[in-house]
Amino acid sequence: MELKHLVFDSAALATLTVNRPNALNALNREVLGEILDVLHAIRRDPSIRVLIVTGAGERAFVAGADVAAMAKMSTLEGLEFSRFGHHVMNLIEELPIPVIAAVNGFALGGGLELALACDLILASDKARFGQPEINLGLIPGFGGTQRLPRRVGLNRAREIVFAGEMFDAKTAFQWGLVTQVVEPGELLTVARSLAEKLAQKPAVALRQAKTAMGAAVTMTEESGLRFEQEAFGVTFASADRIEGTKAFVEKRPPVWQHR
Repeated sequence: MELKHLVFDSAALATLTVNRPNALNALNREVLGEILDVLHAIRRDPSIRVLIVTGAGERAFVAGADVAAMAKMSTLEGLEFSRFGHHVMNLIEELPIPVIAAVNGFALGGGLELALACDLILASDKARFGQPEINLGLIPGFGGTQRLPRRVGLNRAREIVFAGEMFDAKTAFQWGLVTQVVEPGELLTVARSLAEKLAQKPAVALRQAKTAMGAAVTMTEESGLRFEQEAFGVTFASADRIEGTKAFVEKRPPVWQHR
């Protein structure tokens, strides 16, 4: 599927590329709408087991929301824009499959928020991160005030949001935001290698693991522990649990059916 500002290739692994390099892949209403269409397509396609999100070109993952467009918005339009951005980011976070952000350049403002909606973030050593909205008289509007503290801790998130300064990939790794930092030319290769590894895992267990760990940040510990029990029960009823335990006893590699 190729849309005006997105490139999306479908397989067991899917790569969604934000494709506005002349605008550093900035997010406007149109691009967010295209991402939304892709997310709905992914949810309808059970053959897709891992999604990679990246940006076109060498300069930017997504450099932020489209400031030129926001400058023309009324208060109500700005509120609606934030709500729409939240809706898109929530759908990314709620996809039942692992989502990997491959950050190849600037991930600022809405770009960092897009990465934060993904499960794992890999970065080129040329990547730069930040929530610079404070410098525009704004705050993060696509979920950054909520997701960033969960990734780097509240005190570090306060520093990032209050100061509005950029930081590099090495720093992002040290703060626990990024899981791997690689050479720019290796980024997509490493991301696809990781995606292939995850796609080979039994799909039901992978989905339940993602859902259960998501409950860890939205539920009380007691509720989360009960949720884990239910998720464990779902995996126990799967064909792949039967195959996995049987293969272990028979000392052979399992043959997953992803159901």
